[in-house]
Amino acid sequence: MNITDKTVAVVSGGASGLGAAAATALAGAGAQLVILDMNADAGTALANDLGGLFVKADVSDPTSVAAALGDVKKRHPAIHIAINCAGIAPAAKTVSKGAPHDPLTFVNTINVNLIGTFNVASQAAAMMAGNDPLDDDGSRGVIINTASVAAFEGQVGQVAYAASKGGVVGMTLPMARDLAQLGIRVCAIAPGLFKTPMLEGLPQEVQDSLGAQVPFPSRLGGPSEYARLVRHIVENQMLNGEVIRLDGAIRMAPR
Repeated sequence: MNITDKTVAVVSGGASGLGAAAATALAGAGAQLVILDMNADAGTALANDLGGLFVKADVSDPTSVAAALGDVKKRHPAIHIAINCAGIAPAAKTVSKGAPHDPLTFVNTINVNLIGTFNVASQAAAMMAGNDPLDDDGSRGVIINTASVAAFEGQVGQVAYAASKGGVVGMTLPMARDLAQLGIRVCAIAPGLFKTPMLEGLPQEVQDSLGAQVPFPSRLGGPSEYARLVRHIVENQMLNGEVIRLDGAIRMAPR
């Protein structure tokens, strides 16, 4: 898909981290940008900087997503790109100090990371299905979901997070197959250790230690590197139904 000034891109979790990087890259490529996030201050500020639109949305709530996309439709006649970056990463063991994992924490992680991804992807796809074909292949849209290497090598304390991201991996291919006849592609990116707000809050020596675990390049990934892959997936028509690890060849140890 060629990104033009008529291309409309929606980024959930676009107010910070990987989502903000993806939003910035797509806007820089010429797309009309929409940021969905719970952080209205940061989301509005970034959207204003990029000449885009901010809409507050709780991705875990399908009614909130529907209302947000309804607001988008008032401004834009179509959506062509949907990027799912909204997520949380609580840390808790299955059993800790004799107590079981808090079930509400587990459910909330699944609701935001997995069900939230599904809510945005499925509702955006329904809007994309009404688009006029964009090229000779019959393309109508692209959906990119964000998984994690934790989907494959979840560490100690990541049972909820790994389960949620494993679900994102698991739905990528069937969702791509479901939407193929509509001309909508679906991929997922599974980032490794990236310099997101969560990791940037750690002491520098801890960040350096984490980066040293990456075979090559031996550093934390930059959000702009994630964003470049987002743009490549959008523009490379043969990328479909694939989960792409973006991790410098790291395979996470148990701790």
